Amino acid sequence: MSELAVAFDLASKLSARRAALASPLIWKMKRLLNIGSEKKLKEAIKIVNGFADEVIKERRKMGLSNRHDLLSRFMSTVNDHTYLRDIVISFLLAGRDTVASGLTTFFYLIANNPEVENKIRNEIMQEMKDQQEVPTLDQLKRMDYLHAAIYESLRLYPPVQFDSKFALEDDVLPDGTFINKGTRVTYHPYAMGRIEEIWGRDCIEFKPERWMKKGKFTPESPFKYPVFQGGLRVCLGKEMALMEMKSVAASLIRRFKIDVSDKSCRLKFVPGLTATLNEGLGVQVHKISSCLGL
Repeated sequence: MSELAVAFDLASKLSARRAALASPLIWKMKRLLNIGSEKKLKEAIKIVNGFADEVIKERRKMGLSNRHDLLSRFMSTVNDHTYLRDIVISFLLAGRDTVASGLTTFFYLIANNPEVENKIRNEIMQEMKDQQEVPTLDQLKRMDYLHAAIYESLRLYPPVQFDSKFALEDDVLPDGTFINKGTRVTYHPYAMGRIEEIWGRDCIEFKPERWMKKGKFTPESPFKYPVFQGGLRVCLGKEMALMEMKSVAASLIRRFKIDVSDKSCRLKFVPGLTATLNEGLGVQVHKISSCLGL
């Protein structure tokens, strides 16, 4: 692994572990004294920040005119270097591990629900040509059941299991709860996906059909399904992430059957900003014969 990847993973893990301590005074004291985990975190952040600084420096050398990527757009309107550096790190944090996490749990659920896997494979075979390895964008858009299966997987195993917002001003939630300025409000997509009052008695079941109406994928309110957040803070990379997941899933499921080595295993997540499985997910991959099935 590269120095950046190691530093990024370490910074993410140590930041998340702060929340597991009995009191924030513990990590704040360590940070003040520059010892233990806080010393390691400081060193890891320095490496990550250095990478982000280099990205911004190189982009300035290339020039910003006629460039339409997100970073160039930010750089053409913002002069605050620290802000731009945080934007680069946010891009890394939002896109690096979330898709991998989502695909891991998706294939775990597919392996344990062969009837869903067969429906996805049939849909893929109807859309893709015999010798085609990678689906086109138009083909992916027509794969409604695969889209529903991915949404259902993310409902049960969201890559970001909980998140927080801070109130800039006094406010009132839709249920009438008053929120003081500066209050931290935390919501938990992982728990919300398992609440019977929200999703019904079958909330624990992996059931892509709950997203299908008249053969078409039909989304729910983002405030009922906050996997990609909602409102003004909706995830900028939502559509790209979904297309990445659908593209990988369609390419693999069409040609391979992926079985979990231990189907009785319970998923265990390590502390982190994204839902990373402890020791990964062991699988067995079987190539599918075009004539004889498996």
